[in-house]
Amino acid sequence: MAEPFKNLLGKPQVEWLASRLRGAWKPFPAPAFSRAANRGLEALELKARARHIADALEQSLPGAPAEAFGVLIALLDGPSSEAAGFTYLPVSEFLERHGPRDVESALRANYLLTQRFTSEFCLRPLILEAWKPTSRALDAWVVDPSEHVRRLVSEGTRPRLPWGRQLPPFIADPSPVLPYLEKLKDDPSEYVRRSVANNLNDIAKDHPEVVLETAKRWLQGASKERRRLVEHGLRTLLKRGDAGALQLIGAGASKALRTSGSLSPERVKLGERVTFTARLKNTGKTELHAVVEARVHFVKVRGTSVKPFRLGRVDLGPGETRVVSKSMELQHRSIRRLFAGVHEVELQVNGARTPMGRFRLEV
Repeated sequence: MAEPFKNLLGKPQVEWLASRLRGAWKPFPAPAFSRAANRGLEALELKARARHIADALEQSLPGAPAEAFGVLIALLDGPSSEAAGFTYLPVSEFLERHGPRDVESALRANYLLTQRFTSEFCLRPLILEAWKPTSRALDAWVVDPSEHVRRLVSEGTRPRLPWGRQLPPFIADPSPVLPYLEKLKDDPSEYVRRSVANNLNDIAKDHPEVVLETAKRWLQGASKERRRLVEHGLRTLLKRGDAGALQLIGAGASKALRTSGSLSPERVKLGERVTFTARLKNTGKTELHAVVEARVHFVKVRGTSVKPFRLGRVDLGPGETRVVSKSMELQHRSIRRLFAGVHEVELQVNGARTPMGRFRLEV
């Protein structure tokens, strides 16, 4: 059985952090910190463990923000360790809580932390409460030699970052974010470009017209890397069957495209898999492109919710027939609980929808 995720942050990590903090600041009360951090830790899940250890940090670090951040900067500016990983999560939690109390020091800590772990979560209070100095830092970071720092610019400014605080000003108006994405769209690092695509996809949820205009411009003379970025950034619009997004990637409507779909089995238990199959035929004389989705209407306590399930992107030569299939495991997820009943499925190809079938789930 796999190691529980929460064990990424346990007693060994507390002791590592205590030792490194003592090395960064001699008065650090390492024994008292360890006792406070380890007390009741085993009963907690990962995020709760980070909050608990951050509480112990608050008891152990200097009360003055500048001094506390000075200790953390000394910690982060010291020797790094690949094994540290989630040991830095309580540091991120501490910065998220107290960053706006000393913005410049918090920005320096974010800059160092992102090169060791991740800091897009603790950057967000600085964006919300101190945009001017934070934007000056982002202006410099967008051309930083470190791919981790450049990625922080795009990931930290995502309007709807999963598991992070939303950024209502950017949800309402993404214009402050777009210049950063513009500068990073051809970044040499795929790690950075993937983040740019995710940011673009966030914006598309509230401002599809902005993203479509941006995508159209970016696709002019685009490299294959940029085309891949744009398509990933359009994924929410593509799942919706947005005609403009489909047209941009060359998958518009065509009378020459014939489609049909099926699924199996028609009765399935929780933990088993259902397979969706689509058959596509190009009856025309020119190449066609197809984005294929299975739209599952999951039964809920009240009504249904639709989950698009990507089967693939298919290129069809004149007269060519292709069959694509993919299976989905029917299991409870952190963001979705499954319910027994009959679940309808539609086939969506380039925005056009037809019935694919239905399956009965036994829970």
